[in-house]
Amino acid sequence: MLRAAWPNVRVKEFVYFLGGQPPYDSLDLDDLERLADSIEAEYFPAGAQIVTAGQEPLRHLWVVRTGSVEVLDRERVIDQLHVGDTFGQVSLFSGEPPALSVRALEDCLVYRVPDPRTVVSRPERLRFTPYGSLVQKARVSASPTGLRDRALVPVSTYGRPLVRCAAGDSIADVADRIGREHQSCAVVTFPDGFGIVTDADFRKRVGTGEAAPHDPIGRLATRPALTVPEDTPLASAFLEMVERGVHHLVLTDGAELPTGVVRVVDLASAEVRDPLVVRTAIDSAATLEELAQAVALLPGTAVELFDAAVPPVRIGALLSAVLDSVLRRLLTLSPMDVGVRTSWIVLGSLARREVLPTSDVDTALVWEDPPEGTGDLAAQVRRAASGVLDDLERTGLRRCADGANADNARFSRSVSGWREATAGWLRDAGQDSALLLSTMLADSRPISSVALGTTVTERLMSTTRTPQFLRMLLEYTLSSRPPTGFVRDFVVEHSGEHRGQLNLKRGGLRPVTSLGRWVAVVTGDVRGTTPERLRRAADAKLLTADESESLIGAHEQIYGLLLQMEVEALRTSTPVSTYVAPAKLDSLTRRHLRESFRAIANVQSRLDSNWQGTLPGMSS
Repeated sequence: MLRAAWPNVRVKEFVYFLGGQPPYDSLDLDDLERLADSIEAEYFPAGAQIVTAGQEPLRHLWVVRTGSVEVLDRERVIDQLHVGDTFGQVSLFSGEPPALSVRALEDCLVYRVPDPRTVVSRPERLRFTPYGSLVQKARVSASPTGLRDRALVPVSTYGRPLVRCAAGDSIADVADRIGREHQSCAVVTFPDGFGIVTDADFRKRVGTGEAAPHDPIGRLATRPALTVPEDTPLASAFLEMVERGVHHLVLTDGAELPTGVVRVVDLASAEVRDPLVVRTAIDSAATLEELAQAVALLPGTAVELFDAAVPPVRIGALLSAVLDSVLRRLLTLSPMDVGVRTSWIVLGSLARREVLPTSDVDTALVWEDPPEGTGDLAAQVRRAASGVLDDLERTGLRRCADGANADNARFSRSVSGWREATAGWLRDAGQDSALLLSTMLADSRPISSVALGTTVTERLMSTTRTPQFLRMLLEYTLSSRPPTGFVRDFVVEHSGEHRGQLNLKRGGLRPVTSLGRWVAVVTGDVRGTTPERLRRAADAKLLTADESESLIGAHEQIYGLLLQMEVEALRTSTPVSTYVAPAKLDSLTRRHLRESFRAIANVQSRLDSNWQGTLPGMSS
C-alpha cells in the first residue's frame, strides 16, 4: 500500500469528484472544500487487505477513486464496490469493530477521509447506504446519534413509574398522588383487572362537573387499559398508539401485570410526534372540511419522517394507521343509513399496511343478509357507499382508479353474495376475474364491524383449496415478472415517454407482494405485511429461509426506492411516477436492484417448476 498526502493544488479535483458522488453531493461548497482538504490518497494492489473484520473500530472511511474492492463475510464475497462507492462508515459512526472485511479486487486508488462529523459543518446531510447486504439498507446518518435505531429499543426504556390506586379511592386523593409524583396517569385496580385514568380524564370529566372530587376514581377509568409487553420495540408500541389514538400505554411483564407506563411525549423524536399530531386532528374533526385539513398534513408528515431516516416500511405502517383513522372518522361524519349492518373493508397496500404517500384507497363492502322481501337493498347500499367515497375524495384522498371500490358490484355484496362468489371462484379458477378477486381478498382487512367483515376472507380461506385452484393461482401470481434480461442488466421501455426506464412498482414490488398473497392463500393466513407473510412461508416450508430473506430484502429495497421517489415528487411539487431510469441510479443502488430482481426471478422459477413439492401432501 502506498500513501501520499496530496498538495493543496489537488483539492479542487477532490471537490469535483466528491461533489458528483452520493452522499457528498448533498454538501455545500464550503463543506466539500473542508472535506477535500482533509483527504489522503492511498494505493492498494490487487489482493491487498484494506479492512479486516474484528479489528479496532475505524477512525476514517474510504471512497473508491479507481479500480474496485470486494466485501467479504468470513471469506465469502458478498458485494463489490466501484468508483464513487464508500466503505468503512458503519464502523466509523458506530464505534464498533468492522463486521466485514474489504480487500482490493484489482489495483485501486482510494481516498481516505477522516470522520466527517469532525470536519464539515452540516454532517447531518450525509446519509450513507450500507454495503454488503440486500436485506438491510436503512440509511446511515453521519449525525452523532444517527446509527442508533431508537425504534428497536424496548419501549420499557422510556417507561415511567406507576401510580397505583384502587377503584374505590376518591378522585381527589388520586389526583393529589398523581401531582405529587409528577406523573400524568394512574393505573386503577378492579377486582377483575385494571384500567387507566389520565390527566385528560380529570380535565374532561371533573373540570366540567360531570364527576365530583369525592366520587370513586373507578368512574373515570378507561378499562381495560391498553397494554403492551415491556420488551415491545418502541416502533411497535408507537404504532399501537397511532392506531388506537391514545397517548399512554401500560407496560406489562410476563405475567401480564402492570410494571410501568409510557407516554407519547416521552418518545421525543420526529418519528413519534408528527403522525400523532395528524391522528389527533383527525379524531377531533367535526366536519368534512376539518377532516380535509387533517388529511392535508399527511404528505408533509411523510416527507419529515423520511428526512428523519425512519425506515420506509415503518413509514408505510404509520401512514396506513393514520389512513385507517381517516376512514373510520369519515364513516362517523358520513354514516350509511341503510337499515342493515355494513362492514367496510380496505384492500391492497392499505390492508397490508404498506401504503405510499400518494396511494389511492381501495375498498370493499359487505352487509348483513336482509329479511326476505326487502326489495333491492344492494342498489341502496351501493348508492350510500358512493356518497361516502365522494366525501372521501372531498378530504383529499382518492378512490381506486381501477374500480376496486365499495360502490362497485364486484366489491360490494351481502354475506350470502360473497359466499356464493367465493365458492364459484374455487370451482372455476380458470376465470381471470375469479383469480383477481380471490387474490384481492387475500389483501383485505375490515375497519368497521370487524366480525361481519371477516366472514368474507374466512369463507375463502376455510373452503377446500384444490391443487387445480392453487396451481392456477400460482400461474396468475407468477405472471408478474421482474424486468431482468440475459444480455442487459434490466429490461426497459424501448419507446414512448418512459423510454429507457422501468416500472419499479409493476416489475419490482408487485412480483413480491403477489408471492406474499399466494402464501396467504396457501397457508390460510391473510394477516400481516408482505415481509411477515414471507417469514411465515419459510416456517411453512413453502420457501427456504434464504429465499424468504432474499424476497424480504428485495421488497424493502424496492419499496424504499418508490417511497424516496414519491417523497422527492412531493418535495418538488412534481408528478409522482413509478418509473425510474437505471442509468440515473448510483452504482450501488443499481447493483442491489439488479440482484433483487434476479433473486425474485430465481424464486419464481423454482416455484414454477416444483410448486407441489413445497406443499404438505402434494409431491410432484
